[in-house]
Amino acid sequence: MSTKKTIAIIGASGNMGSAISKSLSKGNYRLLLCSDGQGKVEAVIADIKNSNPAADVESAECSAQASWEADIIISAVPYAAEKEVAAKIKEVANQKIVISIANPLNETYNGLVTAADTSAAEELQRLLPNSKVIKAFNTTFAADFATPVIDGKQVDAFIAGDDEEALQTVSEVVSVAGFSPIVAGDLSVSRTLENMQLLLIQLGMKYNYNWLAGWKILHN
Repeated sequence: MSTKKTIAIIGASGNMGSAISKSLSKGNYRLLLCSDGQGKVEAVIADIKNSNPAADVESAECSAQASWEADIIISAVPYAAEKEVAAKIKEVANQKIVISIANPLNETYNGLVTAADTSAAEELQRLLPNSKVIKAFNTTFAADFATPVIDGKQVDAFIAGDDEEALQTVSEVVSVAGFSPIVAGDLSVSRTLENMQLLLIQLGMKYNYNWLAGWKILHN
């Protein structure tokens, strides 16, 4: 049996954070959940325990404490909050995997707030130069975690990063969450992945487009 890894999920009470937490609670992980709203985190834990009493999950008082104990850190916060998170965990995240799920969307969803030659993940890597930042889950909606398998096939989830070992580890995390991990390239590919999600959101707003329905057609 493989050694149980500890995963810190920062922003665990949000839509994406709670969805990721619930999905990963089924795996061989110890989960440390933290958020600004501690009461909301306890509600997520109670929900997990209700459906999976054996889940190894607990709350952490702060992101620094959770990250200090963790092997893998998931920053499940909006792009605007990532700089603050990075400042809090920088000293305890050395050589650790940090997963960025953020999309740097502007307020009207008609563009990104990052420059064309960078991405939210690359900016996080610059803020955490001694960590291994991997992009994952940014093209996945929170609701998708409830149905990651369609007609017996796992839905694809793209990841990107510069460290091969970290990419393999995150691929395993994505698989445990129920998705089929696709390594899209190095961390600069995050620019494409973040633009992909922007397009999906825009199509959803304009046409009520469901990309999972499109995925189903392409894979049949």
